[in-house]
Amino acid sequence: MTRRRDRRFGAVGRALTALTALGTLAGAALTGAAPASGASPEAAAGPGTARTSAIAPGVSYGYFDIPTARGTARAHVLDVDLRDPRTGVGLLYPGAVAARAPVSALADGVGAVGGINGDFFNITETQHPGVEATGASVGPAIAEGHALKGAVPNGQRFGPAMPPGVTTEAVLGVGYDRRARMDDLSLDGVIRTPDARLPLGGLNQYALPVGSVGAFTSDWGAVSRVRSTCGTDTNRGAPCSTDTHEVTVRGGRVVAEADTPGSGPIARGSTVLVGRDAGAQQLRKLSPGDRVRVSHRLVAADSHIPFRFALGGYPVLRDGAPLPGLDPTASAVRTAAGIADDGRRLLLLSLDGSPEYRGGLTIAEVADTLRGLGATDGFSLDGGGSSTLVAATSTLVARAPGADAVTVRNNPSGGAERPVPNGIGVFSHT
Repeated sequence: MTRRRDRRFGAVGRALTALTALGTLAGAALTGAAPASGASPEAAAGPGTARTSAIAPGVSYGYFDIPTARGTARAHVLDVDLRDPRTGVGLLYPGAVAARAPVSALADGVGAVGGINGDFFNITETQHPGVEATGASVGPAIAEGHALKGAVPNGQRFGPAMPPGVTTEAVLGVGYDRRARMDDLSLDGVIRTPDARLPLGGLNQYALPVGSVGAFTSDWGAVSRVRSTCGTDTNRGAPCSTDTHEVTVRGGRVVAEADTPGSGPIARGSTVLVGRDAGAQQLRKLSPGDRVRVSHRLVAADSHIPFRFALGGYPVLRDGAPLPGLDPTASAVRTAAGIADDGRRLLLLSLDGSPEYRGGLTIAEVADTLRGLGATDGFSLDGGGSSTLVAATSTLVARAPGADAVTVRNNPSGGAERPVPNGIGVFSHT
């Protein structure tokens, strides 16, 4: 880092040194921290001062202040020791891809001791009047080893610009070896019909590639599938396709068809195939009773061990170095995750959104902060600096020892939690 940046982050370093000295980063049992939402921030911690506590075996919560040229930012951190067999992480989601709920409700619903919001998502459809926003996330998602969805085309994503070379297939997750890692997950799928073998263009996605056929399963939920045929691979706001078709497959045979994508729950064991443009023309060749087989999987670019859980976002730190091209100017309330100790520690970070801290950090500063916490890899999750980037979704929750429910530890922008499609849950099994 430059000398100027060293001076700028001097207080950050002192805060992180305090965290380390107190034992938080080693997972020691600490006491004395008050939730940010339950006490005056000024009384709770001054600049450069860390406040930490243990909330479960292998899980600690802390917060500290970061001085910037724009004012002070407050960072809240869950530190998860994945070496502890009593501790685990997994995907929080409302039971359907196209659904949303507050992080606290998602965490309490599955007994998590902590959690943080996840991927960017389809929040609005102002450019497509009459089309329902799905609430579905941008990137791939895996829950308990089960592939829930694939990634939308790059031009269809919501959220700030990604670093050069990064795509919507980027994920952070934990494998069956209990190590956290970043990777890319691509969809590998095929549709076998009596006359053709078609590539599968999407799985439970709010946007399908132009000319493709996508699959929707019971994991999708009840929201309309029309949005999947809107926009293009390079322009999210482009008009919806006028050439669409869908067929329902059950028991290996076509049982229904329609010219317009429908809505409503999809029965377990059924698959709805939605085609747009050339994909629609292929589906029109099918008739009720025709045999159709659909297979799909998410394939990791580098990981040799399958993910037990994964969700989308984009990398900001890799092998200890910030990615080239990170924005050093636009500041916002951010949410991110860091990987430390060769994947054995996961750091979940969320900035405070209360007015006195709302200046936030740039994405370049987020990468530096994660590195200062000991992370070698870092991943940006949904946060944002404008309403279209869902600033209110920067939420971190944690459950105090002996408590029945989690508490929101940061102050979400706007003063209240915003429903989100997924997040990272922290679990403790004692």
